[in-house]
Amino acid sequence: MGITTLLIFDAMEMKSHLLDLFRFNDSANLKMIAKIGELPDQAQAIHLMSHLVHSQDKWLARLAKDHDANRREWFGPAYALEDLPREWDRSLKAWTAFLESKSEAEILAPVQWEGPDGAQWEARLCDLALQLNFHGVHHRAQIQTLVREQGLQPDFLDYIGTKYKRLG
Repeated sequence: MGITTLLIFDAMEMKSHLLDLFRFNDSANLKMIAKIGELPDQAQAIHLMSHLVHSQDKWLARLAKDHDANRREWFGPAYALEDLPREWDRSLKAWTAFLESKSEAEILAPVQWEGPDGAQWEARLCDLALQLNFHGVHHRAQIQTLVREQGLQPDFLDYIGTKYKRLG
């Protein structure tokens, strides 16, 4: 199997891989939101988790060519803790439905959006979806640090924990 064959094989699985990553982030974020509820000082963690929702919403608005997309804040108002699971679910479902509506070719193709300066920008759709997932890992790590600093034990939220199995 040559490198070209491997690249084609991998490309044919990108949609499935992205949806798997969104499912992982869903599970990890819901666990994180529950842990935030145990924190004595929740404000910064809620702010970061709200930011993940706002980021997904802003990127989807950009891709939908929403004229108000650039007016959306990356760090918009923080949601109330009790609203975070619902807001996360809403944003997640919008992204997974968007990806499910796309073919493999569309997921690997470049997409364009308007930046805040009015310039046109371009990246592959799969790279934007990967960014959102990696961005979630980044901010969960920050929240895990807050959890430790406030004297609590963080939950195990590593991706590999959803993939491995004991053999003996």
